[in-house]
Amino acid sequence: MGIEITSGFDSQMINALQISDHWQDYFNEPAGSWSGFINASYSLGAILSLPFVPILNDRFGRRWAIFIGSWVMVAGAIVQCFAQNAGNYIFARIMLGFGIPTCIVAASALIGELGYPKERPILTSLFNVSYFVGELTAAGICFGTNTIASNWSWRTPSILQAAPSLIQISLVLLLPESPRWLISKDRHEEAHEILIKYHAEGDCDSEFVRAEMAQIRATLHMEIEASKKSWLDLFTTAGMRRRVILSTALGLFTQWSGNTLISYYLGKLLKMVGWTNSTDIQKVNVGLSAWSLITAATAALLVTRFRRRVMYMACAISLLCIYIGWTICMEETMTSDAAGNINHGAGIGVIFFIFAYKPAYNIGYNALTYTYLVELWPFAERSRGIAYFQLWGRLATFFTTFINPIGLDNIQWRWLIFYCCWLGFENVFIYFFFPETYGRTLEELAFIFEDKEKSDRAIAAVEKARAGLDDNETEKSAETIVEHADVRA
Repeated sequence: MGIEITSGFDSQMINALQISDHWQDYFNEPAGSWSGFINASYSLGAILSLPFVPILNDRFGRRWAIFIGSWVMVAGAIVQCFAQNAGNYIFARIMLGFGIPTCIVAASALIGELGYPKERPILTSLFNVSYFVGELTAAGICFGTNTIASNWSWRTPSILQAAPSLIQISLVLLLPESPRWLISKDRHEEAHEILIKYHAEGDCDSEFVRAEMAQIRATLHMEIEASKKSWLDLFTTAGMRRRVILSTALGLFTQWSGNTLISYYLGKLLKMVGWTNSTDIQKVNVGLSAWSLITAATAALLVTRFRRRVMYMACAISLLCIYIGWTICMEETMTSDAAGNINHGAGIGVIFFIFAYKPAYNIGYNALTYTYLVELWPFAERSRGIAYFQLWGRLATFFTTFINPIGLDNIQWRWLIFYCCWLGFENVFIYFFFPETYGRTLEELAFIFEDKEKSDRAIAAVEKARAGLDDNETEKSAETIVEHADVRA
């Protein structure tokens, strides 16, 4: 959870610091493309790290990947705090961005692979909710330090960004490793003990654990036999290529839906509609962060009640309606201001739609994204699959955070029309291409885009286990299934 707290802390901190007079003065009031690059440098670091993410995850395991990535972020926070110029500051943000994808990929996979099947959707959704814990924490800290009459008004939150990573470093090695990763390394006894402890409450004779072990062994064997552990594996079959397309879409949708406009440029947006007092803007920022946390936590608890497609469609439709309303209010406010009038109603409408955006975004793109990715990608490709999603998400974040201030400076409220058009496309894509994954185990979903026969073979070992066969017979059955299963078709 500390991983997404770090991510949320960063996006909110850079947003809040741009409201700070001391930060603006120290860095000579960056604007336009320069402001965009300072914000986007975090995503640049993340993009540079992605080739190494699956290597660390698959070779050293989920826990050690989190441990290593967290240390990189601690180093970045220290450099950021003591930055002497904009170049130092950008380098520090690149370091912070370099560490975060390794941790996110490892943590989301660990939660999905370790969690009890019935609880997995809620656990992976709550993982994303912790982003808003970091966001609210950063907003509160920046609001408090805004009154410090020195550069420590921005240096203090900069060094405190290391705190969530330090918590991760202290605790992550106390967590159990992913049973699926252990089995992939032929450490079956360790995996079995973990499943007994966390999925059967210590019952060594649990039929559920026997069935789960058999299913994981059979499925992993088939996946790994069919995989050369290469990035090219993501494109070898029609099913894999469809997963790639969906991961690309999710990466773009989660960061190109207008959320970066609010996350990184709230102060600029509010100043455009007449809010000029930095303290008042900081108060709105804190309130919005608290509202985000409440709505994200609520949405995370709904993932077991509604199908994935229903929640994604509700999210996309709501965002489109909100952006249309927001664009109209923004135009009315700025047109009135240019004419020397004040349109209070339209100004209030802008604030309303900014707050309405948060629950609309959270019911889909926040609550479901990692749940959906873990379900879409089979174990053998899960690290690379989520890293591939991260690539497109970080590219989208880099582009939008860089281009947003340029768009707002040059065409003002009309820049929001771009997001209206893009959200319309998202609705069409989700409706026609997003598959339903609700109510199935990870092993059953491993072949969601392949033949039904392959999925049946992957879970046949479970039926054998439930029929009361002993461990040797179950393992023999699983091996027979593996020998006759061809997952390359």
